[in-house]
Amino acid sequence: MKTATQNYVRCATTRVRGGAMEQTTTSQGGAAPYPSASAQRRVLVVEDDATIVDAISARLRAEGFLVQTATDGPAAVDAAEAWQPDLMVLDVMLPGFDGLEVCRRVQAQRPVPVLMLTARDDETDMLVGLGVGADDYMTKPFSMRELAARVHVLLRRVERAALAAVTPRSGILRLGELEIDHAQRRVRVKAEDVHLTPTEFDLLVCLANTPRAVLSREQLLAEVWDWADASGTRTVDSHIKALRRKIGAERIRTVHGVGYALETPAP
Repeated sequence: MKTATQNYVRCATTRVRGGAMEQTTTSQGGAAPYPSASAQRRVLVVEDDATIVDAISARLRAEGFLVQTATDGPAAVDAAEAWQPDLMVLDVMLPGFDGLEVCRRVQAQRPVPVLMLTARDDETDMLVGLGVGADDYMTKPFSMRELAARVHVLLRRVERAALAAVTPRSGILRLGELEIDHAQRRVRVKAEDVHLTPTEFDLLVCLANTPRAVLSREQLLAEVWDWADASGTRTVDSHIKALRRKIGAERIRTVHGVGYALETPAP
């Protein structure tokens, strides 16, 4: 006998072109909906290359997500406002206005985890993307399997943050002029608020849990991104650089060939 998972497949795709929205939903079998955590999660895929957007959508549908797509900047912002996605997969180069502006406008409406896609292996572009609120990025060409894994990881991080908000750690961690408020997920440097993305906050907390101890890139990937391999070490490096720009470069020490440590004032 087939299981409910084998009997039931549900997928929904909406494509936005020039402001028009069309949605189709298909199902097979009569069993209850697929009971995974991602079954009802909404992912907005913003990409103007039809081949790429179809491949991403097909993979995410296979993972159980509801998918909507947009092919230009204005349509992406409209879709994000109307559809309220749980996550965006967002290409940098778009007609209308680019993905960076999409990210700015969407994040101004409400916080949404963003996986940014870039055609250029340019660290400056990556840092700018992280600076406007993206949580992660991938450089084309990329593996659909890895993209799906990163989507799952980003959504798990959102779930952990929501749980932490309900059962927060008490108190504020003070490391010299750096303050980390776990309950409010706020960071201050010299009594001034510093805006961090959810990923940057989790990365800082991971380093702050063992101040002055060197954590390898692989350890940070496992703790912050839930990755079991070293395929994303450049992601760690880019997030560290973005974090340094916000809290001060001198507060994070690089140990070449190993990893990073959060510096604290001498006792």
